[in-house]
Amino acid sequence: MEKLLAFFEIPAGDFERAVDFYETVLELKLSVTEREAEKMAFFPEENGKYPGAISFTNGFEPSKDGVLISLQVRSMEETIARIETSGGRIVKSKTKIEAEGMGFFALFSDSEGNTVGLYSDN
Repeated sequence: MEKLLAFFEIPAGDFERAVDFYETVLELKLSVTEREAEKMAFFPEENGKYPGAISFTNGFEPSKDGVLISLQVRSMEETIARIETSGGRIVKSKTKIEAEGMGFFALFSDSEGNTVGLYSDN
């Protein structure tokens, strides 16, 4: 198996606010598609496939206690600063992972109330 993560979806209560939050925090552009009762904003393709999306649909609600995904970032400090100025909140600050050479992680609450992780090698 090349990679374990097939696809992730982050629920949004306010779709436009969530898209703006992730585009600002991660400094990237999401690809938005809207169908009848569903809106999705896809994260940039990796190896020809979308790794995940912001999702807005009936019955899929944001939660701080749901599945935890971690997003890899170049600079933990710069990303944390953008989170705090974009309506997010740091839940656990940058923390060294105990295993040798495994980098750092942090947890934040996004604009919708989801708890999401960050990962950085440095």
